[in-house]
Formats: sequence, C-alpha cells, structure tokens
Amino acid sequence: MMPKKILFCFLALSLSLGALAQLPRTNIYLFDVKQEDEGKLSFQTPRFLTDFNRNGYNGDPSFFSNTELYISVKRPGDTQTDLFRLDLEKKSKQRVTETPENEFAPQRMPEYYTFSAIRVEQQGRDSVYRLWQFPVNQLVDGKPIFKYLTGIKAYFWLNSQEIVVYKEEEPSTLSIVNTTNDEITTIATNVGHCFTRLPNGNLAFVQKSRYDDWKVMEKNLYRKNEAPRTLIETLPNAEHFAVLPDGTLLMGKGSKLYKYNKILDDTWKETADLRFYEIRNIYDLEVSPDFKLAIVAD
Repeated sequence: MMPKKILFCFLALSLSLGALAQLPRTNIYLFDVKQEDEGKLSFQTPRFLTDFNRNGYNGDPSFFSNTELYISVKRPGDTQTDLFRLDLEKKSKQRVTETPENEFAPQRMPEYYTFSAIRVEQQGRDSVYRLWQFPVNQLVDGKPIFKYLTGIKAYFWLNSQEIVVYKEEEPSTLSIVNTTNDEITTIATNVGHCFTRLPNGNLAFVQKSRYDDWKVMEKNLYRKNEAPRTLIETLPNAEHFAVLPDGTLLMGKGSKLYKYNKILDDTWKETADLRFYEIRNIYDLEVSPDFKLAIVAD
C-alpha cells in the first residue's frame, strides 16, 4: 500500500503557453528532515538532483514513494516540458513522457497503478489545460480524466472519486470535483495555487486579499458547510508551503526556511538558511512520507 502522502503543492509557473516557453532556470535539492528537541528542525544529507539539467527548468516534484520522485523538466533548447522519474535509491533517471505537448504537475493516483498530470493541448491558437491519467508501467497511452472540464492549473487527489482543483479565473477558485459525474463544488475563491491535506484530513490553502495580508486557512472536509478558519498569516507575499506529519508548516522565503507549529510557536520561526547550497530563492516544497524534503529553487 502506498504511504500516505503529506504534501502535494505545485509550482504554478506554467500558467500560460507563453509562461511555459519562458520558464526560469530552477533546480531541485533534496534534504533529510530531522526533528529535534523543542520542535527544532535540521536539514541533513543534502543532494543536488538535477545536475543533468542544471541550466534548464526543473519543477513540480512529487514523491510517488519514498524512493521515487517525479518532476517536470524543460531542457535548454526544448520547446516543451516533459516528465522524468528520479530513482533516489539508485540515483538514476528515466524519461516518462516525450510528446509535442507540455506535461507538468505529476501525481500518483489513489489506486496506485496510474498517475495523473496536466497536459497543455493546442486547439488552434488556444492553449487548453486538461488533466490526464497514465499507467505507471507506461504500457498503454494515457487518456483525459474529465471529458469537458479544462483550465485546471493545480490539483490534489482526496480519494479515487474526489479531487481538489485550482482554476486561475477572476477570481481564482478552489473546488472539489467528483470524477464520476463531473459535479463541481467551489469551496474558496481568491486563493493561491498551493494547497495540501493536513494530518487531520482537512485541507490547507492560502487565502489572498488585495491588502497582501495573505493567510493559511484550514477547511474542514468532513463538515463542508463550515467556513474555513485561519491558521496563520503567510510570510509577506509567500504562498508555497509544506506540512510535516506532525502538522508543522514549512514555508520558504528567499534562501530561508521557516516553520510554524501551532502548539510550540506563536509565529513563523526561521529554521534554516540554505545559501551555503547556492539556493537564493525557494519556489516550491514537497515532503515525502519518510521526511525527505524536495526544494525547487534558483
């Protein structure tokens, strides 16, 4: 049985075909997270995972298991992003997709044998963002998950029939979609594109406002009529966060990592400065079930 996934939070740099063509140079780093006394964290055993594409774009890390990390890659000179599988134990890589379309945001689906990703399809002059599913063994071609629903820029599987989707509309929306009947229930508007499930089963997301006082919110998924409650304000203009198994929030700002544990902390506490590893700007965070931390940064 696949270990419970703690985080799936996407770097939504690819919000248009133009953005995909001009993706920044980013790399992915891996650390082991160690919890110490009084809630302190240390980040050990650093690894640089994207030396094969250090001058290109590397993003959207997703742990399919403790030893498998899927990422999206755009090499210098390529016209599209493709998916790669990194074997962290064997220190090897495998190309998963090689298509004319852009694929990004891979995630293992709940029944384990398939995975999903967003594919950008060209229909005339329009770029259509559609969620696809593919077999993990790659023996057959993929297929769209929804017949009509498009415009998905980020998503998170709750179970085999429900998925949280982010659409960059005006305002942006966060909705739960039933995959059996395409029924859509919007649960929040004017939100960030980073969201994840908390250890208690609820959903955490970023609520934005025009005053820049953004907040990490908690939405009860078992009592969906309840209004979300505030966990903490984000760091200034930051929206990418991760959640450790004990509920501690991690957030990056520049080269620094901050933590917030609602039992131990009254605000964000700096827990590491990663400049030594030539990390200048942290864009995305992803936590594995066995406390590995993948960081997307430049």
